[in-house]
Amino acid sequence: MSEDTPARKRPSGLGRGLSSLLGEVAQEAPVSGGVTPARGGIQMMPVSSIEPHLDQPRRHFDEEALEELAASIKQRGLIQPIVVRPHGHRYQIVAGERRWRAAQRARLHEIPVIVRDFDDAETLEVALLENIQRRDLNAIEEAEGYRRLIADYGHTQEALGKLVHKSRSHVANLLRLLDLPEGVRKLVETGELSMGHARALIGASDPEALARDVVERGLSVREAEKLARFGKPGRERQGRLEIKGAGADIEALERQLGDMLGLKVKITHKPDGGTVSLTYSTLDQLDMICQRLSGEKI
Repeated sequence: MSEDTPARKRPSGLGRGLSSLLGEVAQEAPVSGGVTPARGGIQMMPVSSIEPHLDQPRRHFDEEALEELAASIKQRGLIQPIVVRPHGHRYQIVAGERRWRAAQRARLHEIPVIVRDFDDAETLEVALLENIQRRDLNAIEEAEGYRRLIADYGHTQEALGKLVHKSRSHVANLLRLLDLPEGVRKLVETGELSMGHARALIGASDPEALARDVVERGLSVREAEKLARFGKPGRERQGRLEIKGAGADIEALERQLGDMLGLKVKITHKPDGGTVSLTYSTLDQLDMICQRLSGEKI
């Protein structure tokens, strides 16, 4: 893009979920070098003055990805500031713990931050929303974040859906995953089981044994659903489980896409083609769909 080419503007009123919580911060704002951190602007802060939030939704940090980010930061510096809040005599991370960890590995002494006065509920909301928008959370971490907001701060499933730009049913489905045994939840956390696989095992007679069977066989979500209906893992089979009926396959695909997007998906299939319909209820959800389809950073 040449210097004379105007930057494409975002549609007015769209994609404001995280920015409305953080407040509009000009990315070109000058970096402050003052001793007392100003609220809202970008400034430099000693890494040693910052501590992580122990209750933040994200629990798992990929070591290889952290090392790659640390190498990039060491070479180019930390370009994107993290968000912190005052916490006693120090500052607590609201959003950006992965960048803070990588900056430590890169042995930076100072990093750019934005200081905001958030209460506990707002801190969890921002941390949850930022991680969801970056797709950094596994399904169990996301569900635990929802449960915490419901149990501790009185959020409803409908309100959470609006906060994260997803359907209420998506929030409800994620919360149901927390009813699964710990062994199954661990497989979701490590990425061995997808949300769709885990959801298929809810209500099964022995979900842990079925989960192990699904992982060992490398079953698809549709096959896991059929296995869960049988309720007996380890059965001999010829090749992969036989699954008949295009309608059932379409329904499974609708659920899988719905889990990925957090929205209702409808597929109409005909011999000569078909349509995929996505149902949204807010402009924020529409913006999320557009960004996912265009590959833009959310």
